[in-house]
Amino acid sequence: MTCTACEAKVKSALLSTPHVVAVDVSHKDNSAVIEMDQHIPIIELQKALTATSTAYQITAAHHSELTEQTKSWFSTFKPVLLIFAFILFVTLTVELQEGFLWMRWMSNFMAGFFLTFSFFKLLNLEAFADSYSMYDVIAIRWNAWGYIYAFIELTLGILFLTGYQPILTNALAFVIMSVSIIGVLQSVFSKQKIKCACLGAVFNLPMSTITVIEDAAMIIMSGTMLVILL
Repeated sequence: MTCTACEAKVKSALLSTPHVVAVDVSHKDNSAVIEMDQHIPIIELQKALTATSTAYQITAAHHSELTEQTKSWFSTFKPVLLIFAFILFVTLTVELQEGFLWMRWMSNFMAGFFLTFSFFKLLNLEAFADSYSMYDVIAIRWNAWGYIYAFIELTLGILFLTGYQPILTNALAFVIMSVSIIGVLQSVFSKQKIKCACLGAVFNLPMSTITVIEDAAMIIMSGTMLVILL
């Protein structure tokens, strides 16, 4: 025993043993004083402690595994989570200063999204195109689409930022992202171990539900604005 938690577990295990009336446990003295209403063989007490020790070890190991998985998940997707948080913070701050308007906020958010993600793609355009051709339904058949797609995202970012032809801009974003999500969904549902190209070749991100949510958010926002504008 190394702490009061150990004392509590040992005490609880011994008290659950039939004919045990009271237990005084000390981790400092590494001892347990047991009061019983009839004699109990030591082997029975050892069984109770062994069962508790095994259960505690299994629980601790499971907890440790879950903790490591959580840490690993956040470590893996930290770049994209930080980017979304940054864009969200900046666009919300701007809106709160000027008086919040949903349409303007969504337009600014999508501008930040497309400009940021196109930036990472353009850092190594060839590597992005190669990764994108692994799962995108168009890029699989036409490798040049990966090169074009990065510039389409850049153009969409500029269009959303300037507010140019909002109906056309949102319609284009809706179509482009709807096509893009098809390959993402296929890869996620088939559990293929494919690198996600959303941030180009800069970060080694696996294809996951994060990518689905990312594309779906853009589809929902552009679709919502398109309906309102029409």
